[in-house]
Amino acid sequence: MQVAPISLPWITTFSGKQFFPTSPRQEDIDIIDIAHHLSLINRFTGATLEPYSVAEHSVRLSYLVKPENALWGLLHDASEAYLSDMSRPVKHETEIGKVYCEIEARVMEAICQKFGLASTEPEEIKWADNVMVMTEKRDLLKNNPAHPDWCIDAEPLRNHYIHPVTWRNAKSWFLKRYQELTDVQNNRSEEHTSELQSLRHLVCRLLLEKK
Repeated sequence: MQVAPISLPWITTFSGKQFFPTSPRQEDIDIIDIAHHLSLINRFTGATLEPYSVAEHSVRLSYLVKPENALWGLLHDASEAYLSDMSRPVKHETEIGKVYCEIEARVMEAICQKFGLASTEPEEIKWADNVMVMTEKRDLLKNNPAHPDWCIDAEPLRNHYIHPVTWRNAKSWFLKRYQELTDVQNNRSEEHTSELQSLRHLVCRLLLEKK
C-alpha cells in the first residue's frame, strides 16, 4: 500500500475519503465517488440550456465505442471527479492547462490501474468524444456557435437528440452502466478460466494415456 505524506494537499470525496490529487493512490479511488462527483459537474462550464453532467456525457459516449473500449469510454473523464473540469481553451492553450494535464495524467494512470484499463486511451475514444461535443453543441447550447474556432473534425449524431436527465438519474445510469460493463468483463474472465481448466484436464489426460 502506497503511503501519501500527510503534508500533501488533499480533497475530501463524497464517501469521506482523502484523495491526494498530486500523488493519487488506487485505494483512494471509488466508483461511487466518481459517479457522484461527475453527476454534479456540468459540461461546457455550465453554459448549457439546462444542467447536463459529465456523468451523462460519459455514459452516452460509452455506447458509441466498441464493446471492448466501453469501460474506457465510461471512465475517460473520471479524473474530473477529483480535479473538476477545465474548459478546452484553458486546458490546451495556457500554462495552467499544462500543469493541469500533468496532474490529470497521474490521476488517470491510477484510475486505469484501479479498474484494469489499458494505460493508453484507445484512439476511438477521442473520436467519440468529438462526436459527443458536436452533438451536445447542437442540442444544448442556445446560440449553437458556428464560427471557425469550433472546427472539430466530427459530425453530430443523426436521429439522436440529447434530453438531459437529472443529476440523480445520471449518477444511477453511470453506476448501472459500470456494473453492466464489469459484469461482462468478469463473465469473460470466468469463461476464459473455465476454458483453461478444461484444456489443462485434457493435457493431463493425454499425458496419462501415454504412460
